[in-house]
Amino acid sequence: MRQLSENPVVKAMVLAAGLGTRLQPFTRTHPKALAQVNGKTLLEWNIRYLQQFGIRNVVVNVHHFADQIIQTIQAHQGWGSILHISDETEQVLETGGGLYHARKLLEDCDALVVMNVDILTNLDLQLMLAQHIARQSAVTLAVTDRVASRYFLFNQRNRLCGWRNQTTGEEKLVLMDAPLFPKAFSGIQIINPAMLQHLPGAGKYSLVDVYLQWAPNYLLEGFNHTGDTWIDVGTPATLAAAERLFASPDQSSR
Repeated sequence: MRQLSENPVVKAMVLAAGLGTRLQPFTRTHPKALAQVNGKTLLEWNIRYLQQFGIRNVVVNVHHFADQIIQTIQAHQGWGSILHISDETEQVLETGGGLYHARKLLEDCDALVVMNVDILTNLDLQLMLAQHIARQSAVTLAVTDRVASRYFLFNQRNRLCGWRNQTTGEEKLVLMDAPLFPKAFSGIQIINPAMLQHLPGAGKYSLVDVYLQWAPNYLLEGFNHTGDTWIDVGTPATLAAAERLFASPDQSSR
């Protein structure tokens, strides 16, 4: 795996292909990426968030009402960023398959930020990237100590060892290194692009499953940003809550 430079070239991928069923009725006629928080779409919020850290080369994957997303990007000239579309209109590929499908658009960079379009946060990507580079990690996962239904499990050295569904009791352990500490995933990760060649290939699959496959052989670590503002804008209720937390794009600044 190549070592990252001191001034890495960073690209990003915003995952915007999901059906957004939790956000109905809005998503019956629109993609969730175009849901608005205080007059700005979730997609614009995240493009401007990435710009705060100098990241202006971004891939956006699309499936559900893809034409609306493409038209919005064109109408706003990418909000000043260079946006590339990864087209999944034939089949939504989930997070892992979507990343593989977009891999050729993500070449020639040292680090890759991948984030869900329905996440709003003021997480300091500069700090997260600094940890990622210093540790030469394959993947760095943004996590917090909040209560959640599913958790990544880390050992005392902050290495990913497993996953747990708190609701069903299902647990997947790939490294036995007790004690393990549950952390809630924030939907943001930094990936060494060299790892793209280790994705399973074409198809529909989750990055969570990929990370558990990688964890025994590569360094996957957590970046704990507990205390930052963070919200999953996945339902009408959380959309209203987001409007209280994020009054303007400046609100997501460092």
